[in-house]
Amino acid sequence: QVQLVESGGGLVQPGGSLRLSCAASGSIFSINVMGWYRQAPGKLRELVARITRGGSTDYADSVKGRFTISRDNAKNTLYLQMNSLKPEDTAVYYCNTDPPYFSWGQGTQVTVSS
Repeated sequence: QVQLVESGGGLVQPGGSLRLSCAASGSIFSINVMGWYRQAPGKLRELVARITRGGSTDYADSVKGRFTISRDNAKNTLYLQMNSLKPEDTAVYYCNTDPPYFSWGQGTQVTVSS
């Protein structure tokens, strides 16, 4: 069973940037689709970005043009570059396959506030 460890979150002002990382304990090379999810207080967990093994990406409308997902199969790591952050991006961010298969990690908290 692959373990997923997210990192890179923090407190940032509106308009700022963060880069999240997701380190997998095993190989993700053979996994077709990986994704970043987020869960805000009182809301359901939602998929915000996904990337195929071949590098094709897709984004939720709410983050399109601001977030960029990437993967380094050699390093078994998934990334999420987040720019032009808004207060509504505040959430705990998780990575997993799409659809989710592995146990969820602890996530990384992103707080956007002035």
